[in-house]
Amino acid sequence: MSDVQSWIKETVTGHPVVLFMKGTAQFPQCGFSGRAIELLKSTGVEDLVTVNVLEDEEVRQGIKEYSNWPTIPQLYVKGEFIGGADILNEMHESGELQTLLMG
Repeated sequence: MSDVQSWIKETVTGHPVVLFMKGTAQFPQCGFSGRAIELLKSTGVEDLVTVNVLEDEEVRQGIKEYSNWPTIPQLYVKGEFIGGADILNEMHESGELQTLLMG
């Protein structure tokens, strides 16, 4: 396992909620990342850790390999890959996202 893969694993397992995104929670740099932050904030999640993939090309590529998911943003809850913006949207609409994050 490469250093990047080890770092990603430590990050997603070391924090309850992690969002790999383009930009930061304060300044998202793509619409999908912005939407993901908006949805997460609307659930009242407090322990959100964000990782800006634009700051590190290795992490940007590494997270796609780690999850076997081609796009950013990517949400992890308790070390488990949940999905990207579309999945978050669907889960938010059904109420699943709130249940998952507050459960």
